[in-house]
Amino acid sequence: MLDFAHKSFFYALIALPLLVGIYIASLYMRKKAIKRFGETGLFKRLSGESSLSKKNLKFILVLIAFAFILIALIDPETGSHLENINTKGSDIVITLDVSNSMNAQDIQPSRLERAKQAIQQLIDKLQGDRIGIVIFAGESLVQLPVTTDYSAAKMFLSQIQSNLMPVQGTAIGEALTRSANLLLDEGDSTFSKRSKSIILISDGENFEDDAVASAKEIGNNGIRIYTIGIGSPDGVPIPVESNGKTTGYKKDKDGTTIITKLNMNLLESVAQNAGGICVQASSSDIGLDKVTEQINKLKKSNVSLKRYSDYNEHFLIFAFIALILIIIDIFVTEKKTKWYQHLNLFGKSDEK
Repeated sequence: MLDFAHKSFFYALIALPLLVGIYIASLYMRKKAIKRFGETGLFKRLSGESSLSKKNLKFILVLIAFAFILIALIDPETGSHLENINTKGSDIVITLDVSNSMNAQDIQPSRLERAKQAIQQLIDKLQGDRIGIVIFAGESLVQLPVTTDYSAAKMFLSQIQSNLMPVQGTAIGEALTRSANLLLDEGDSTFSKRSKSIILISDGENFEDDAVASAKEIGNNGIRIYTIGIGSPDGVPIPVESNGKTTGYKKDKDGTTIITKLNMNLLESVAQNAGGICVQASSSDIGLDKVTEQINKLKKSNVSLKRYSDYNEHFLIFAFIALILIIIDIFVTEKKTKWYQHLNLFGKSDEK
């Protein structure tokens, strides 16, 4: 079983082709400069000790060393011991509103960012429970299927922004139905008897469908829905941001500033029709602890899972290879040598 301890460093691999491009561009610009300021043949004779192919070799050594350093930072791990683990838990899907109104700042730093912070804290407390994430605005999207991979859950959670959804609006009913299907459409019967819950986090402004009717149908399938209302009942404007700074507030087609208000009545009805509770969030307490306390009271089934428990780290191998390549690069000079000319590694004579 192959895994990676620090997956975020994968993004740094983008630097490799960029470095190659920069190096090739520098060679091209250097060649043009030589032609512009002097005769190429004369320049070669004046700089006869310098070898272009050895410069290329040194660059290749450094590039490969850099690649191995990145791989060492990613830290590939292989599972060496497979064992059966008995876990007790339930299945939970977080249904998170990411419509534009969730950028309102009546809950600091914003409704959406405060919700994400609380969800991460919830994930840190999970033991044996599976978690999934559905995001929604005018339509819904499965951000994360139900899983016990809490590291992956936090990674996908961190990427959630309101601009992920191409269609704005608020379709709570559709999002709840998608969340329920995520819990019910299980190919593995091992988890079929586990208690299943949906935690809806929203400001309750629903413009697209009948959320209460959807909640009733979901409740009839044995899934409980817990709702968390986030926002102010008095209403606040929705900020428009550019480069991290607020530049104004959203307006409707008539130029009137849009005010977003918390609709607790809808959220309470959704929870009541699916056997859950409704909690109003604040900046200091979003209410997830109260909800998870209720979920923990539900019957949790024992499940036996096969999981790799011991992982062997291999970062030292890649770090050692990188070190050797750097040492070789230090001892390789850019000057021409007779033995190197006989090798002719690049299939042509050296050029400056």
